[in-house]
Amino acid sequence: MAAASACHRRSDVSLCFATAGGVKALALSAFTLVWTHSIAKVDWQEDWRVTPAGLELVQARVKGTGPGMEPPPEARLVDGWFQWQPQRAPMPEVVLGNSGAAGEWRLCHDGKCRTLSEIVGHPIGANATTMKICNDP
Repeated sequence: MAAASACHRRSDVSLCFATAGGVKALALSAFTLVWTHSIAKVDWQEDWRVTPAGLELVQARVKGTGPGMEPPPEARLVDGWFQWQPQRAPMPEVVLGNSGAAGEWRLCHDGKCRTLSEIVGHPIGANATTMKICNDP
C-alpha cells in the first residue's frame, strides 16, 4: 500500500523507481537512461517515454562495441555513437540489475544526470531496481 500511494502524486502518468528501501515517483514524460558496460567501459544510452501504455523505448545508442553489446544491423554510426530505434511494445515495468562492477545507472532529464541512489535518496548497491509507470487509479 505504501508503495502504491507514493506513486499517485499526479493525475497523469509518472515514473516510479521501486527499491528495497521504498518507492520514488518522478513527474516526467521522457528521460535518458545511461550506464557503463562493466567490461568494455563504454556508455550505453536509451531514450524512454513514460506513457499510459507503459514505458516506451524510443532510441538506443552505444559508444563502441564489446561483449554482449553489439549494435543491431539497422544501427547507424552518428557522431561516434551507434544508434537505432528498437521495435518493442511499451512495457509496464523494467527491472534494472546492477553487478556493482561498472558504477550505477544514471537517469538524465532536462540536461541533468543523476544516479539512481541520488534519485531515491539512499545507496542502491548491487540490488535490483524496478522502473515502472505509476498513475492515479
